Amino acid sequence: MTEQDLLFSLDIGTRTVVGIVGYHDGQRFKIQAFHVEEHKERAMYDGQVHDIDLVAKAVLKVKEKLEKMAGLELKRVSIAAAGRSLKTCKVFVERDADPSLEVDSELVSSLEIEAIQQAQKEIEELNNEDDQSYFCVGYAVVNQYLNGSIIGNLEGHKAKRAGVEVLATFLPRVVVESLYAVVSRAGLEVASLTLEPIAAMNVSIYSSLRLLNLALVDIGAGTSDIALTKGGTVFAFAMAPIAGDEITEKVAEVLLLDFEQAERVKVCLNNKETVKYKDIMGMTYEKSTAEIVKDIDSAIRNLAKEISNKIMEYNGKAPSAVFLVGGGSQIPKLTEYIAEFLQLPVERVGVRSTDIIKDVDIKSKKLSGPEFITPIGIAVTAHLNRQKDFLHVTVNGVNVKLFNSKTLTIADSLILVGYNPRNLIGRRGSTVNFKLNGKAEIVRGESGEPAVIYLNDRVSGLDKPIASGDRIVVEPAVEGKPAELFVRDYMDNYAEKTIYINDDPYAIKPEVFINGTESDMDSPIKDGDEVSIKCIERVLELLEHLDLSYYDTEISINGRKAALDETIGNGDYITYKALEKAKSGSQPSSPVEGNSVNVILNGKSVVLQTNKSQFLFVDVFNYIDIDVRSVKGTIDMFLNGNKANYTDVIQDGDRIELHWDEK
Repeated sequence: MTEQDLLFSLDIGTRTVVGIVGYHDGQRFKIQAFHVEEHKERAMYDGQVHDIDLVAKAVLKVKEKLEKMAGLELKRVSIAAAGRSLKTCKVFVERDADPSLEVDSELVSSLEIEAIQQAQKEIEELNNEDDQSYFCVGYAVVNQYLNGSIIGNLEGHKAKRAGVEVLATFLPRVVVESLYAVVSRAGLEVASLTLEPIAAMNVSIYSSLRLLNLALVDIGAGTSDIALTKGGTVFAFAMAPIAGDEITEKVAEVLLLDFEQAERVKVCLNNKETVKYKDIMGMTYEKSTAEIVKDIDSAIRNLAKEISNKIMEYNGKAPSAVFLVGGGSQIPKLTEYIAEFLQLPVERVGVRSTDIIKDVDIKSKKLSGPEFITPIGIAVTAHLNRQKDFLHVTVNGVNVKLFNSKTLTIADSLILVGYNPRNLIGRRGSTVNFKLNGKAEIVRGESGEPAVIYLNDRVSGLDKPIASGDRIVVEPAVEGKPAELFVRDYMDNYAEKTIYINDDPYAIKPEVFINGTESDMDSPIKDGDEVSIKCIERVLELLEHLDLSYYDTEISINGRKAALDETIGNGDYITYKALEKAKSGSQPSSPVEGNSVNVILNGKSVVLQTNKSQFLFVDVFNYIDIDVRSVKGTIDMFLNGNKANYTDVIQDGDRIELHWDEK
């Protein structure tokens, strides 16, 4: 057997380094040898390398020991980054959308990319590391929003505003670099790199189960690392800053032991009925494990509560089931307390040991505990992936390196290169909002063209999987043409017409005003303009235009007497003549000075005054701010609750209602 036939994996932990050497026989992975080496000094804290030389010495000892067992020199090794090194951030982004179009998958993907980029920015600002970069190793859409409210699925809806809330997880580049430095100083080359939670997942929660919402908790010495699944993937990672050492410290406090003795007692609690120990005073005792567990119950409950709180924080609810791995998972009562805090049946919280791992031959009983799930998982994951730890592609000619922790897509590459997601969606051209004769009008611009994405010269979508060496080219979206409109576009209802007044032709032309300034039909209408188009439509308007009095004028249309509110049409013959003056000696028809009537006008008491003999309904317009030549709909006129005419005579005490009906 050659070195190429062997697979060497390392689990570089806070307290120990575990090495495994094995080989694949068909579909089965056979473990040939393993070795566990404790750090002589505190060289690592919470899974992060702090002293590269000290950690490298421990790795070198494991390497040399396994080389003797295997009889071969080991040159390449598979490793994993600790889940506790991961940083998770939840962000919300929202964008204005075109309410005339349905939300499609491209818009949703664009929002997700923007959210992940925002999460990365917040992570970097929070950690104050100007030159630090991060690899996005997983994300999940927590909620989608339609016009500010949560919606199950944005696609297919028409929205004024569309938004997403995303939970994204990142691996700091410094963690990867420090692991590479340790391996290099031990005379090894990294064959593959994965994440510890993913490695544990691959051997304890198989892909077919990841459709369920599950939590995997790796309880180590200093921290408890959490991975959450649903929809077939690991969507979030979390970390509780409390683990097995918390229990060890409680044992030391209760039994008056040093840390090493307390650790030994803690290990015995799960497999012995009684424990013998000697305290720091030199006194020897023997206690039942049940009694010791009772004394440290508060610490166990606290650990369970912290883990449960983190699961709820990142999952949003209790998962369907919880699986515990790692040495700390064997603490008595821990599973039932986690079930209690998550309000799950106790049988839905369990410890995963190596006996559940498929297609792996484990000869030594020493490898049977849950603390070896992750080391074996690293070896199995390295074989399953059969690919390098990083994936290299080009995006618009720029080289991009992505951490290969999952099935990567074009969207992942755009996130890392910092591509502006707003350039993926073809925005509609600018809209013109204006008022026409007081009524709001909206004219939208043309629809834009979405971005065109090429993968190795073939048109693809954002969700297309990518492989190392792929070439990605993105042609940005094109914005639609802005709305362009002119007064002439609205002249259909205000056409020029010719009438005949006393047999003489007379042209009636519309009057156009934009923002109070006289304009013409070719004038453009811009956003925010107020457009007024006035055209003579009724007899009263014609009389006022000709400056003729409606008291002493008789008017007819096409040979018949016309009412003041009658409509004038193109080609009509209008005849008008002045009424004869009253003859000498007869009753004067001249106006009476000082004539007045008291009426209720639009609900208010008003005194109408005139120097005429009688007061007509049309005179009311002198007392109310309505321009009958500026059409805003139809005029509703009521006299004592009945429809009124312009020539109706107003009496003292009448009730008058007069207003525009713009419906």
